[in-house]
Amino acid sequence: MDDREKVECVRLLHELGCSCVLSNGKNRWVGRERGVKDLLYLLESDPVQLRGAFVADKVVGKAAASLMILGGIAELHTRILSLPASWLLRQYGIPYQAEHLVPHIINRAGNDWCPLEKRCFFAESPEACLWRIEAFLRTLKS
Repeated sequence: MDDREKVECVRLLHELGCSCVLSNGKNRWVGRERGVKDLLYLLESDPVQLRGAFVADKVVGKAAASLMILGGIAELHTRILSLPASWLLRQYGIPYQAEHLVPHIINRAGNDWCPLEKRCFFAESPEACLWRIEAFLRTLKS
């Protein structure tokens, strides 16, 4: 992946107002869902898109970082990165650039932690986070 493609992904993230843009060198993918839904969809339906990809994302907490690790991304650029996510990315050797490093991701109302950040905080592995993400999304559907 060349630097021009990385710069283009970051530019598109800012310009399109989407949730994430990723490129695996062959294909570029633009995500428009809220939260981790796009990453979970790719992990379950089209994992080849994630493998070796550069990801530009708005907000990355530990849940999103876990999905990226499980998908095998190569590198991340994000506007906002939580400390728990940064620790996990470092543990798995994934390079990242973050415009802002924050203690934790907050919820959309701005009055508490993001529910997935809270659920994944003590999870010891990306697989343990995945289980918590899936369980949380099931509760939203019921």
